[in-house]
Amino acid sequence: MQRDTRLARLLHVLIHMHLRGGMTTSDTIAQMLHTQPSLVRRTMAALREAGYVESIAGPKGGWALCRGLGELTVRDIYAAIAHKSAFALGAANDNPACPVESAVNQVLEDALGAAEEALLRRLAQVRLADLARRVKASTA
Repeated sequence: MQRDTRLARLLHVLIHMHLRGGMTTSDTIAQMLHTQPSLVRRTMAALREAGYVESIAGPKGGWALCRGLGELTVRDIYAAIAHKSAFALGAANDNPACPVESAVNQVLEDALGAAEEALLRRLAQVRLADLARRVKASTA
């Protein structure tokens, strides 16, 4: 099963943008992430829609931070990329009338709901500025 790495990748990009003065190009981001600039533009669009970055057209253009990293949490970025669920696990709907399937689904949904709430609480405690400071400290 393929993992969804968008959150990690976008956090990576935002920290680099901050460390580079708040702006960078799709080409530079693509090189950083070993991907194509067109994929970068599609992915960054979610952050633009959330008001965290803006796209600047033209030869000197690219992506610019609209908010300071002290204002943003990991949860903010998670929410911006519109995850359907934090986990790949889920209920089965093969036979909705089956009481066994119903009982299993209820246990899974309760456990996954509680785990996702705990994850989101933790992500809300981490500011992107904290991550940037951690990077600066480790490279000093």
